[in-house]
Amino acid sequence: MPKNSEKIAKEFSIVSNYTYEETPYESSFAGYKDWYIQEYNKPGYTIEVGNGTSPLPLSDFNKIYEDNKKILTLGLKLA
Repeated sequence: MPKNSEKIAKEFSIVSNYTYEETPYESSFAGYKDWYIQEYNKPGYTIEVGNGTSPLPLSDFNKIYEDNKKILTLGLKLA
């Protein structure tokens, strides 16, 4: 994991009220986030949002955006 990855994830958790959870080892190395971390050695995160079947309805967008605006702002500050 890149330096400060866990610290940043915990800060995201605080500003969003989402629960911080570590990725289980058996599901690591399987997606875009994992490729990004390996390729660029920078922190990468998957933030699970919304409830229901994917794709979520477009009508959920505004609430999801509002719920995650602080994560986006903090991520830009820490980049």
